Amino acid sequence: MKMLFKQKFFSWFDRYDIYDEEGNILYYVQGELSLGHQLRIYDFNHQEVGLIKEKALTLLPKFTMYVGDQEVGKICGDFSLFTPKFHLTCNDWIVTGDVFEWDYKVVNSKEEPIMIVSKKIWQLTDTYVIDVFEEQNALYSLMIVLAIDAAKCHNS
Repeated sequence: MKMLFKQKFFSWFDRYDIYDEEGNILYYVQGELSLGHQLRIYDFNHQEVGLIKEKALTLLPKFTMYVGDQEVGKICGDFSLFTPKFHLTCNDWIVTGDVFEWDYKVVNSKEEPIMIVSKKIWQLTDTYVIDVFEEQNALYSLMIVLAIDAAKCHNS
């Protein structure tokens, strides 16, 4: 399953539309005013399905993931010299990026791929192609990409 993650150009807060391969909207993401990023995820019927909340004032980025009202885990930045690295507390997934922070790979502890993310360059807004290997991992994969994008702002 492929998803296209595209940030809205004119927006006071973070706003993203997530499309499938045919150009249909799968998710809408809306940022909210808070100390640290707070991003609500809605499905194509405008029903809230998830939330990402950044913990403010931390050395390394840390995000809490919610599905509905239930906390499902955290996405935590790990210290790394040349490439970004994150881990998830809800499962055994590891997220690693390239030195330019454009491409990311998510694998489980057995090194089996979960998703691959590539940033499209030469775009006016942040645009990523998300290749998810199993459809049931789509929402968590989207949450990871949102956290990575917000972590880049954290580090800037």
